Amino acid sequence: MASTNRSSTPSSRDSKSKKEGQGAAARLGSEDDFVRVESLPRQDGDYDPLPPSGTLERIEAEKRLVRKLDMRVLPTIVLIFIMNYIDRNGITTARLKGMEQDLGISDVQYNTVIAILFVSYCPAQVPSNMILNYISRPSLYIGICVVAWGVTSALTGITKDYGGILACRIFIGLPEAAFYPGAVYLLSRWYTKKELAFRSAILYAGLLISNAFGALMAAGILSNMEGVRGIRAWRWLFFIEGAITVFIGLHSMWLLPDYPHNTRWISADERRLAQARLSEDAGEADKDNAEDSPMKGLKMAVKDVKVWIFAVMTVAQLLGLSFVQFFPTLTQTLGFSTTVSLLLAAPPWIVASAICCLNAWHADKTGERFFHIAGWWWGVILGFIISLSTASVAARYVSMFFMACGYVGFAMTLVWVSNALPRPPAKRAAAIGIVNGMGNLGNLIGSYTWKSEWGPGYHQSMAISLAALVFSTALAVVIRVMLIRENKKMDDDDKAIMEGANRERIEAAAQLEGITVQEALERRRKYRNLY
Repeated sequence: MASTNRSSTPSSRDSKSKKEGQGAAARLGSEDDFVRVESLPRQDGDYDPLPPSGTLERIEAEKRLVRKLDMRVLPTIVLIFIMNYIDRNGITTARLKGMEQDLGISDVQYNTVIAILFVSYCPAQVPSNMILNYISRPSLYIGICVVAWGVTSALTGITKDYGGILACRIFIGLPEAAFYPGAVYLLSRWYTKKELAFRSAILYAGLLISNAFGALMAAGILSNMEGVRGIRAWRWLFFIEGAITVFIGLHSMWLLPDYPHNTRWISADERRLAQARLSEDAGEADKDNAEDSPMKGLKMAVKDVKVWIFAVMTVAQLLGLSFVQFFPTLTQTLGFSTTVSLLLAAPPWIVASAICCLNAWHADKTGERFFHIAGWWWGVILGFIISLSTASVAARYVSMFFMACGYVGFAMTLVWVSNALPRPPAKRAAAIGIVNGMGNLGNLIGSYTWKSEWGPGYHQSMAISLAALVFSTALAVVIRVMLIRENKKMDDDDKAIMEGANRERIEAAAQLEGITVQEALERRRKYRNLY
């Protein structure tokens, strides 16, 4: 039976290397309270050491694992996210076909209906991510939440008045809170920091595609279902979209993974490899220790100033991008019919979806974060300036492409949070929940900044959004400077590298890789923040 400690396995290391490693480990044990562990408990039974990192065998094994994950996980979460935003924004297209008149709601009440979702959606994200980190079957948790919001969305179609639709919007926000921050956190438990941006972008492309596909679906339903079985077309919109979501949610319960240590549709060797590659990525095992409870993770996140800067930055960013809730209304201001307006709403989001994936792919290749996020906000600012400067229909439609591409940057915001706050998972889960939960207050505020009396130009709305994006850019600069300083501190001070490091997670990383704790410590020394 092979030992998990590489120094005791048949290898090419000579006795001199062993003695040097033991001496270094002993020194670290006295200085930093880290000791070398000769024997650690097994996981998944007996196993041989993994192929060394960087070897052809290891690279091929990781490629097979990532390919298996990509083929199963990514299509599932993209489908869910498409339906997430179609269900959430169905109300914006239903408005074009008489919903306000049938329910007897005013313009101010409509804005409240848009905003009220975020009253439940925002605060629920933190406890939801804490639950997700605590339970062992996230596939069931997320799947149940998808079914719940699909049912609630369908029930929106039977509402009779303002109070009914308000109640539906409140209750759809609760299960929806589990998905996006939960999906990003789940991806961070499987993909390394150099893989996460691209996968998260594919996930977020589901949102962007939903704006295109949702508009096309709505155009078909609203133009062909009016009066079918005596039911208004906007009600059919909610019935059909909700039913599709329920169907996808039921299937996601077995398609989605759980965590690397307990997912049943990969082998024991693949489970170990999945854990080892994340350990190598950050120099520590991606696991919570016994004392890392969800509440402790929340406290750690609350005490980290970067979390709050990220959160305020996201509030400003989403306020600047809040036009998404009114995009069909903006395309209607170009002067075309309802069906043509909905068709015109699709191309900007299709372009944004493609750019989103390309941007994230390049971000993973380079390891750069700031310009791949903030640079796209500047494109939105340019779009606002074009729209504010001219009444030309063609120019205003081009500006909508710039505006849609602003979400390319937002697609990587939670990835940056995950990269900047990698361990322990309990802290990362809480931080993602705080940033996205608090950040969506920007959408809530934005619900009231696109008033119908400011149309068709919406100059005041665009001015508010422009200012918000400038402020979010300034905060992104602050985060970048903080991370650069932390990296410089690690470059200059060897002990600074071990600040926040955890002995148990480093020992677990050594076990997973089949190496000495000293070798794991050396890997930890190579860790740097992405900025």
